[in-house]
Amino acid sequence: MDKITLDRIATLHPKIRQQVLDAYTHINNKLLGKGVRLRFAHTTRTLAEQEFLYSFGRTRLYNENGRRLQKVTSAAPGQSIHNYSLAWDIVLLLDKNKDGVFDEAVWDTKIDFDGDGKADWMEAVDHFKSIGAVWGGDWKRFVDPPHFEMTFGHTWRSLKNLPTFTETINGKVYTYPKL
Repeated sequence: MDKITLDRIATLHPKIRQQVLDAYTHINNKLLGKGVRLRFAHTTRTLAEQEFLYSFGRTRLYNENGRRLQKVTSAAPGQSIHNYSLAWDIVLLLDKNKDGVFDEAVWDTKIDFDGDGKADWMEAVDHFKSIGAVWGGDWKRFVDPPHFEMTFGHTWRSLKNLPTFTETINGKVYTYPKL
């Protein structure tokens, strides 16, 4: 199991945490072949982290090497389901050298690394959808293939107005909406 992903799952809303962990475990142990692993690139995102991403291509136009930055999110702080700990983004990790080190991140939704006739990305998508997650790859306005969310019928606007509670995880305090 990937410790980075396990730490990220631990920050998800308690109402989805175990279900998402179980799905993650199933995908890695039963669906993906040897040499391919699933990682969660993002889960809970603070408002400051959201502001940083939202600035790309808007107020932050160039990276440290002078390359023009593109917009990476259309969600301002408070407008992302990540800000409410109800969303996660995935990436596949590939062990290119077959040495047990997962050294390449892959966002290709069509590659079938294990040769079982179904793209590995889509195996993960189908399993997350089977537990009730909404997949950003199905969206019409802003297609977001790495993104999944479970909102229980809420939008960011309604989540923003719910009462909250806190939980301390690994010494850091997280605030969650009461669902």
